[in-house]
Amino acid sequence: MTTRAQAESDAGASSGGQATRGSRMTRQKRAVAALLAETGEFSSAQDLHARLKDAGEKVGLATIYSQLRALADTGEIDSVRGDTGETLYRRCDLVSHHHHLVCRRCGHAVELDAPEVENWARRVGGRYGFRHLDHVLEITGICDCCNEDGDTSGEAVRAGR
Repeated sequence: MTTRAQAESDAGASSGGQATRGSRMTRQKRAVAALLAETGEFSSAQDLHARLKDAGEKVGLATIYSQLRALADTGEIDSVRGDTGETLYRRCDLVSHHHHLVCRRCGHAVELDAPEVENWARRVGGRYGFRHLDHVLEITGICDCCNEDGDTSGEAVRAGR
């Protein structure tokens, strides 16, 4: 399994450190990518915008959305749909196909390499005559930290992570 750090090291060596996958690395994209790299949890565009604004970055919300789409399109970040229907974004360590277990309260995420899910998807697709399958699996729940704290907002856990 390839981690993001290994892939970036290989890409950086082959591209002379330039932005990969044909994308231009703008100041705004660097700021969004850096924030996602340090955050480690799924976050909304509005949350990322507020954090960047608090850090003194001059970047508009529309720009945040466009940069998130660009980063997601190139596979540099993952996106999931939150319980409210809002798209949440996170930079993952794994670049290969994987799934997430996400806390509904604090956004803490665990990356899952689940070959049994891949096998199941192939079996089900084959049973119904489908080929060239693709799928997304998002598992949500309440993490141990939120469960133990009785925290209903996730703020205490988020602050400590």
